[in-house]
Amino acid sequence: MSTTRQAAPGATRTCPHCRTTILESASVCPACRHRLRFEPGGTARPEPSFSALQVEGTIRHPAGHGTWEYSVVLSIRNERGEEVARQVVDVGALKADDQRSFSLAVEVFTPEDDSRP
Repeated sequence: MSTTRQAAPGATRTCPHCRTTILESASVCPACRHRLRFEPGGTARPEPSFSALQVEGTIRHPAGHGTWEYSVVLSIRNERGEEVARQVVDVGALKADDQRSFSLAVEVFTPEDDSRP
């Protein structure tokens, strides 16, 4: 008999460590990386099944210019182009010769009986 409750796909909860909204099925928080529960047999699911999107980029402020301010904004749209979520992830400033790197990943989790794409 299993004591692990199966969550409905897409159901969410709040991480007790960092208060981020995460998938109810997560055994490790993707934001703070704390372990949330131990899976039967000691096998946690910390890794996604695959990454559907990975974007990385770097911006560098050229010397001789004033300070730049920036906002990192994440917007999610559905198949009709309607915005379903929008969030400011971080804000900051770049002085001359400062550099920042950004990475965005969409991690996909599939049931264990499904195969990868």
